[in-house]
Amino acid sequence: MKNGIRVLQIAFTYIGTIVGAGFATGQEILQFFTQYGKWATLTILLSTALFIWLGTKIMIISRRISARSYEDFNKHLFGDRAGGVISIVMMFVLVCVNSVMLAGAGSVFVEHLNLHYQTGLIITLVGSYVLLTRGMNAIVQMNSIVVPLMLTLSLAIIFNTIRMPGADSFLRITTDHHFTAVWTSPLLYTAFNLVMAQAVLVPLGSKTDSHTVVKWGGILGGVGVGFMLLAAHVAMSAHMPGIRQYEIPMGSIASNLGTVIQLIYVMLIFLEIFSTFVADIYGVTLQLQQHIPLPPKLLIVCVMFICFLLSQIGFSSLLSVLYPIIGALCLILVLKLMFISK
Repeated sequence: MKNGIRVLQIAFTYIGTIVGAGFATGQEILQFFTQYGKWATLTILLSTALFIWLGTKIMIISRRISARSYEDFNKHLFGDRAGGVISIVMMFVLVCVNSVMLAGAGSVFVEHLNLHYQTGLIITLVGSYVLLTRGMNAIVQMNSIVVPLMLTLSLAIIFNTIRMPGADSFLRITTDHHFTAVWTSPLLYTAFNLVMAQAVLVPLGSKTDSHTVVKWGGILGGVGVGFMLLAAHVAMSAHMPGIRQYEIPMGSIASNLGTVIQLIYVMLIFLEIFSTFVADIYGVTLQLQQHIPLPPKLLIVCVMFICFLLSQIGFSSLLSVLYPIIGALCLILVLKLMFISK
């Protein structure tokens, strides 16, 4: 019973780390999958398989080598020198991603709560600081509440979409994009998100006693990510092309389920952004603590301030420019992970 609960906690934390601003709002899914029409279902299945395989592998290796942070993990993969350089690049990636998380929080407050963009940023920063002082257990506990609710609402959106006239659009929509772009996109998407998730998966795996618990937690988490990808893709396909005009497309779709459901979904989007932001800040500060002799709380404040400055650029512009570039840089790490033994 205890192992079963721990498996679910690991799975929910894995899902919650992946389901960040771009995923929960729908922007990532539009950029990397839905715009490619009927091919997206197959590319989602490919991403799901990679999430199951490689996400589980990250946690198993981290447990075996007792990695303190993703820097220890990268040094195991590439050696001390190359691993150190890659960890610095990863820190840059995570800071950029956190800026996207923060910008996404601001967009939620603007579009759906009629509050100021900066209000969303400040509330996210203050709440993150409070949660980060409680460590990994707080991250696991939060995802154990938020992710099941997100999965439940994904089911509700799927059932609502099935009743729509364009429910089968995900099987019919054509695309003008080249075949290479279609099949490169899920690789870039998976590479980027696995690198982002390393900040949490490494300490999560290393702090788990049972190999079996880590393995099944990774498998269940990868399946959950795939299900939520497919659910959002099917729903957005039924609303194409008009859905592309929204910063928070999944929030717009949730409005079809009624005002109460829409408000709940928007709040869950914010909580997913919040939980991913906290997880990434946690991973960055773990790495920085190995090199900078400053109090952890001061490091947290410094990293969050940098994210605040970058978040002023805006959500969609950050997402569309940063994600493909960073995804390409992350491919080398994922390819190495594929060919290393556990």
